[in-house]
Amino acid sequence: MNKLIIILLPLPATYDKKQMEEIIKIQYYHSPCGELILGSYDHHLCLCDWRYRKARLAIDARLQKGLKAQYKEEKSPVTDKAISQLNEYFDKKRTSFDLPLLFVGSDFQKKVWETLLQIPYGKLETYKGLSNRLYNPKAVRAVAAANGANSISLIVPCHRVIGSNKQLVGYAGGIQAKTKLLQLEGTFLDGQLRIF
Repeated sequence: MNKLIIILLPLPATYDKKQMEEIIKIQYYHSPCGELILGSYDHHLCLCDWRYRKARLAIDARLQKGLKAQYKEEKSPVTDKAISQLNEYFDKKRTSFDLPLLFVGSDFQKKVWETLLQIPYGKLETYKGLSNRLYNPKAVRAVAAANGANSISLIVPCHRVIGSNKQLVGYAGGIQAKTKLLQLEGTFLDGQLRIF
C-alpha cells in the first residue's frame, strides 16, 4: 500500500525578506503535457506545478513567504524520486504517488488539497461534489479557487475535477494538458468523459 505523508504549515503573520535563509531546491521536468517545476523543502515535496501557468508568480510568492525560503536550482532526493514516479505515471506504470508532501496555504486550501488526494486514478469529481465532501456545499467557488491554487499538480490530482455541467473547465496547465492527463487515466475517451 502506498503511503502519503502530509505536513501542514500555516502562513506566517509577518514576513521579512531578510529572514529568507532557507532554500527550496527546484528542478525542471519536461512532461508529455508541458514543463513542470518541482521543489523540495526539508525532505518534502512542496512544488510540482506548471512552469508557465498564469499564477506562477503568486504560487511562488506564497511558497517562499510561507516557508521563508528562496528557490535554488539544485537536485534533491525528493525531487529525484518525484521525477522517477512521474515517469512511471506517464508510462502508465503508476496510478498513485508515494511522496512526502508539504502543503503551504490557508487551512481551507489545505482541506481542499487533502480532499483532492482522495480522488482515485481514473475517477472524476465535480467542484460541487468536492464542496459536498468538505461538508460545505455552498463553497463551490472557494473550492474552485483553492483547486486553482494547488502547487502540487498531478500528485494532488486537481486535473480530476470537472465542472458540474460535466465539462472540462479551468486548469493551471491548460485544458489541452488536462485532456491529455484524463486520456492517460482512461477517463476521457473519444472526446467523451466517462463519468463515474
